[in-house]
Amino acid sequence: MDAAKVERIKYLVKTLQEASKAYYAQDEEIMSNYEYDRLYDELAALEQETGLVMAGSPTITVGYEAVEELPKERHESPMLSLDKTKNRQELRDWLQGHPALLSWKLDGLTIVLTYRDGQLIKAVTRGNGEIGEVITANARTFKDLPLNIAFRGEMVLRGEAVISYSDFERINQEIADESAKYKNPRNLCSGSVRQLNNEVTAKRNVQFYAFQLVSAQGLEQESANLDSKQAQFAFLKGQGFAVVEHVLVTEDNILEAIEVFEQKIETYDIPSDGLVLTYDSISYGQSLGRTAKFPRHSIAFKWSDELRETVLTEIEWSASRTGLINPVAIFEPVELEGTTVSRASVHNISILKNLRLGIGDKITVYKANMIIPQIAENLTKSDSVEIPKVCPVCGQPTRIKQVNEGQFLYCTNERCAAKRIKAFTLFVSRDALNVEGLSEATLEKFIDRGFIQEFADLFHLERYSQEITRMEGFGEKSYQNLIESIETARHTTLPRVVYGLGIANIGVANAKVLCRYFDYDMERMQNADVETLSAIEGVGEVIASAFVEYMRDTDNLQRIKHLMQELDIEVQTVDEGSQTLSGLTFVITGSLRHYSSRNELKETIEQKGGKVAGSVSAKTTCLINNDITSNSSKNKKAKELQVPILTEDDFMAKYLQ
Repeated sequence: MDAAKVERIKYLVKTLQEASKAYYAQDEEIMSNYEYDRLYDELAALEQETGLVMAGSPTITVGYEAVEELPKERHESPMLSLDKTKNRQELRDWLQGHPALLSWKLDGLTIVLTYRDGQLIKAVTRGNGEIGEVITANARTFKDLPLNIAFRGEMVLRGEAVISYSDFERINQEIADESAKYKNPRNLCSGSVRQLNNEVTAKRNVQFYAFQLVSAQGLEQESANLDSKQAQFAFLKGQGFAVVEHVLVTEDNILEAIEVFEQKIETYDIPSDGLVLTYDSISYGQSLGRTAKFPRHSIAFKWSDELRETVLTEIEWSASRTGLINPVAIFEPVELEGTTVSRASVHNISILKNLRLGIGDKITVYKANMIIPQIAENLTKSDSVEIPKVCPVCGQPTRIKQVNEGQFLYCTNERCAAKRIKAFTLFVSRDALNVEGLSEATLEKFIDRGFIQEFADLFHLERYSQEITRMEGFGEKSYQNLIESIETARHTTLPRVVYGLGIANIGVANAKVLCRYFDYDMERMQNADVETLSAIEGVGEVIASAFVEYMRDTDNLQRIKHLMQELDIEVQTVDEGSQTLSGLTFVITGSLRHYSSRNELKETIEQKGGKVAGSVSAKTTCLINNDITSNSSKNKKAKELQVPILTEDDFMAKYLQ
């Protein structure tokens, strides 16, 4: 046997194991999907050629071992992955004259649900295909997942838990620490589904799409056609489940159906990395048996990435307010999936090193899931890009930090201009001080000219009125509008201030929780220790530690002192007698008449000690909806769980009198 090939197999197994561990167990991405697939295919070919398969090879295992924090449970039958192809004609030939269902291959976390006597009794993750993690409490918070169904026999089904692109972007915006932001919706979903605290899961808006009915005792007595995949989907839909989008295909229309899915992918909000083709006849599919790794009743179709060769012209080092410096590849513009692209994030130092990039290298680029530009491969591998030893913004030293399996570059200068620009951008944002007319570009000019050094300086820009009115894009009118906006921002609330400080991991919701707990007393918050903060519901040790670290810094305390002298903080005293909604949870939907927005009603509820959730659950006190007869998903869920649906008037009469 060729020794070089043996060593190559060992290397590939080790490399893919490390990538899988980072992806599945630590929610980190140290290798692109394209690169993983390429190395996987190389390994599979070498194993077939040599007959050598190492223990732990990803070609004979599925996923990564379940983490220890959640209870484990062995699946009744192994959950196999699917064989795959990127060839459309091969997919058509696979049908061999049999009708099949073509559906999205969703990119989330596969979950097995068990119902008994109409109630959800168990939810288990796929895990490594043999053993999964029990996440029943978390599954109960999934968006629009039925907790009770009409069917009373024991039923087992499989589906995909996913987080939409829009929710992914919203959640990432609330994470202050750039290195803590999730790289893609799949990583966010994995971390959300496997939370120890299901309240965190509930806030992540996890959705569930059913894709397989495994078993349903007694269903044949209800005249359902168990041998039809399409009929099974119809049955699941009838029980209240969202099912993966699908279409019945034959050899005559499958290529056209693939085109339809392809046209939808750019605007489809649910992450998908391809399609799945499954024989409609369950019995026929089962009669085909399985290989050691793949069942023969289904096959996955992965989009054949549109690759373009180009030349790397620059690595741009993008600094953030947390000090994280991300590498961004700049290359000669190319057309991809109908748009011109010239840049792609390299994400972190680990991926940069793995690609062995150098200026002038020939690279191939593609759009991951036909959306996000990525580098597929470096054809030259000159490995000449130097990781900057100093920050590109302030010129101070940088250092590489190891975070789980990934390496990240940070600026060590606490007074770095990039940190200040990003910090000011957050401070004036809508959910913080809400200063209109202050873009990041304008803030950068103000900082460069020395107009603002700390947050309090924003309220003294009149000192530089002559310079500002002469700046490009500014005039007397623009200046006056800005000053008026800043004056308006002086009157604010403490949660807005706390969020605007930009403390790591403190989002809008966390800021509100902290302020309510300490009766809107900034000094009490500043003096709190980690133990006290960690005990607050919804906070935890990570957030508590970040908050205490920030408040123990004398420079930060001085800046806060100066800032508070400029602000007119709205007094929000907590009168225990006014906390009439304490312990109650409400959901708001539809248009309102008495309140200008849902946020205004939400503020009213929170001021009285109540909580406002985004979806109806068994813990919901009532659903507030002026259209109580509508067939909306929230109304259906409320009726299913016997949660009262109240109009705005009825809610106010019952809870706000």
